[in-house]
Amino acid sequence: MMPYYGDVGLMQHAVRSVLAQTDRNWRLTVVDDGREKGVPEWFAALGDDRVRYLRNDQNLGVTGNFRKCVDLAEQDHMVMMGCDDVFLPNYVATIRELLRRYPDAGMIQPGVQVIDGRGLPTKTLVDQTKRRVYAPKIEGSRRFAGERLAVSLLRGNWLYFPSVCWRTKAVKAVNFREDLHVIQDLALVLDLLQGGEELVAAEEICFQYRRHAVSESALQAFDGRRFVEERGFFLDVADRMDGHGWHEAAKVARKHLSSRLHALTMMPMMVRSGNREGVRKLARHTFGSARHGR
Repeated sequence: MMPYYGDVGLMQHAVRSVLAQTDRNWRLTVVDDGREKGVPEWFAALGDDRVRYLRNDQNLGVTGNFRKCVDLAEQDHMVMMGCDDVFLPNYVATIRELLRRYPDAGMIQPGVQVIDGRGLPTKTLVDQTKRRVYAPKIEGSRRFAGERLAVSLLRGNWLYFPSVCWRTKAVKAVNFREDLHVIQDLALVLDLLQGGEELVAAEEICFQYRRHAVSESALQAFDGRRFVEERGFFLDVADRMDGHGWHEAAKVARKHLSSRLHALTMMPMMVRSGNREGVRKLARHTFGSARHGR
């Protein structure tokens, strides 16, 4: 599944990367939430019956389009591929081999290479922190589940959501939360973990994740809206984890230190921009209470 909105050239490159898979046992559905000219015609000209293209009658927004993609998924397993990301030629083959070895896995996180807007390998502070501080060491492949994984992800979300392969039935049972716009991926993973699903993380690199400044999450973060959402989310998760008996996960969620540190790194840029409201939101998120309503 590919929810699409934005740059036509990057989307076409993403689609071509699917077409170039060494394992040809795949189906691609592109759900277009925009109005870019020539896109329907481009898909029609592909002439590949494994590719299905749909254009929404009205704009659904990021989360709305994600939810529609889940509803449209028909195969046993699905990937919510970013329309500016890239499958390396071995992606499908790698995932299928992992599914053969771990048939009960609800989520599979393969190895990922981060690229910039030009498609060149890059090492950002965010991604280096993910790998060196938060992500567990993986040699070959490892299975994760339960509160232990919830604690790990709440300390710092080291997953690359568009690269993850999901068991479709499990995702359809919970879907994406309609009230979230930039942290809906972590919410989905936590819902699945509480439902008993397992995640397999693998070392082999087969996906390129594009990191650039024009993503939806970057736009949200710039004026502080992202952190307003994150604070409410983590506090709600803490209460829910306590109710589930996962008290260590609740404690980590209540502190949400990695999210606070992210907001703190944004502060100098926000001060220089003169955006006082953005500064206020960042300060509240960074230094605010770990309880509701304070």
